[in-house]
Amino acid sequence: MNWIDISDSLPEHEQRVLAFIPENKVYLPGLELIAEKREVIVLKFLKDFYIDRPEKQEKHGLHFWQGEGNSNHFFSDVTHWAPIPDGPA
Repeated sequence: MNWIDISDSLPEHEQRVLAFIPENKVYLPGLELIAEKREVIVLKFLKDFYIDRPEKQEKHGLHFWQGEGNSNHFFSDVTHWAPIPDGPA
C-alpha cells in the first residue's frame, strides 16, 4: 500500500480513506478505561470544515476528519492517508 503524506496531497471532499494516526488509542466498548493502539482507521475527509469558524481554524486547522462512532479527529492528528482498496472480485 502506498501511503500519501497529507503535506503532499489530500483526499477529495467527503472521501472515506484509511488514515494513519501515530500512537492513536481507541477505548474498547464495554471495557472500562481499556484501550488498544489502532494507528490505521477509516475516516471521511471534510474539506474546509472550519471555513466559517476562524477560532477553530486557528486552533485545529481548516479541514477535519470525520470518524465512525466516536472517532472524529482534528486535521493535524492524521499524518498519512491511503485510498480504501477494492474488495475481492
